[in-house]
Amino acid sequence: MAEAIRVTPPEKIAIIGIGCRFPGGAGDHRVFWQNLLDGKDCITPTPRDRYDVSTLGSRDKAKPGRLVGGRGGYIDGFDEFDPAFFGISPREADSMDPQQRKLLEVAWEALEDGGQKPAELAGGDVGVFIGAFTLDYKILQFADLRFDTLAAHTATGTMMTMVSNRISHCFDFRGPSLSVDTACSSSLVSVHLACESLRRGESTLALAGGTLLHLTPQYTIAETKGGFLSPEGRSRTFDADADGYVRAEGVGVVALKRLSDALRDGDPVHAVITASGVNQDGRTNGITVPSADAQVALIERVCAEAGITPGDLHYVEAHGTSTPVGDPVEAAALARALAVGRAPGAACYVGSVKTNIGHTESAAGIAGLIKTALSIRHRRIPPHINLRRINPAIDLAGAPFDIPTRVTDWPAHQGPARAGVNSFGFGGTNAHVLLEEAPPAPAPAGEGACVPRPRYTILPLTARDPAALPERAGAIRRE
Repeated sequence: MAEAIRVTPPEKIAIIGIGCRFPGGAGDHRVFWQNLLDGKDCITPTPRDRYDVSTLGSRDKAKPGRLVGGRGGYIDGFDEFDPAFFGISPREADSMDPQQRKLLEVAWEALEDGGQKPAELAGGDVGVFIGAFTLDYKILQFADLRFDTLAAHTATGTMMTMVSNRISHCFDFRGPSLSVDTACSSSLVSVHLACESLRRGESTLALAGGTLLHLTPQYTIAETKGGFLSPEGRSRTFDADADGYVRAEGVGVVALKRLSDALRDGDPVHAVITASGVNQDGRTNGITVPSADAQVALIERVCAEAGITPGDLHYVEAHGTSTPVGDPVEAAALARALAVGRAPGAACYVGSVKTNIGHTESAAGIAGLIKTALSIRHRRIPPHINLRRINPAIDLAGAPFDIPTRVTDWPAHQGPARAGVNSFGFGGTNAHVLLEEAPPAPAPAGEGACVPRPRYTILPLTARDPAALPERAGAIRRE
């Protein structure tokens, strides 16, 4: 039985704040955006502070205990954390998964970017929805069969539930707090659940995103054995030489509000979520093999809920795994969907952030969402890199979209700029989120053409530690 489609479009959700850590030194969304515009390839050899690939690496994936590639996308300062800032003791912080630590930092920065004061949100119905997948720090703490590494805070430091619950606890948020694992679509599914929570009134503000950090080689070895990873350690989405994906680290969180509330409160709005949805592939030729039919059905349903057709979209951020099987399936699905309702000559582009930063798995969807929101805001589409020759199984000439290999202006259009973000998990759970440009900000009350604008503005700076204040001022000066 077909799913019911909303008769009226769902209430729009504003992305008011962004916090992130992505490869290439992207400690915030501004650096991330500049890396994308520069076409930067952020894949590097695996650092020794993660694990030693010189003893584990091999071009032969069949060798026991070996991994291919020896490259990935890695974030800076993965092991740095100021527990006192969040009211956490050093002893407890030592047992905390670094994913929990980075999520606290990034959640704070998303709220800060949105002009929100965490102390004033304490005790309120703030929801937290975080996608996660692998728990490398749990492997480290549970690996010692003498159990000497297990301590008082191991349980709360390593369990999946805490990637969301830790944020709610530290900030005293009383809304829903969910940790979501649908593998590579986890963070985009989290965004969908956060939007639904806001629309139902469960949450007045929501944090949504995902995390992935690589601290041990076990999952990389397992994915090597499954044939998912690139032996060359290169992310070549849609390219004829694509031979698998490259694992990468990433942590991303967006602060969300109902658009009507954000406009009422004068919040900044990066972009607007108009609709979102989730479905499943069901039975395919293999549990990791995607379904074009399921992707098309989801895109069409989500667009119908938003009151548009897929042909109204100007850009789609593809999941783009860089696998010989997944790329043609997704390209075919997008070609079918984006042709529906498209006016003759209406331009559309498709790209994937994975060519820049690799596959951040449970953070992949939020990376694509942040890229797309910034693209809409700046009216520019970053280049899709590492594309030399299109995969012969992809009919790009017959598709209703092009793949930009250089910085491209947003295509001419009528109405708001619109885009979609596609994501699917390796177990078959698909997610799709629709974005459009933010509405014009209302003029401040009493402002007229004859009112002079001030030439200077005071920028107050605060810090919890006096030593951090000069560092904060320097960071703002660099921006």
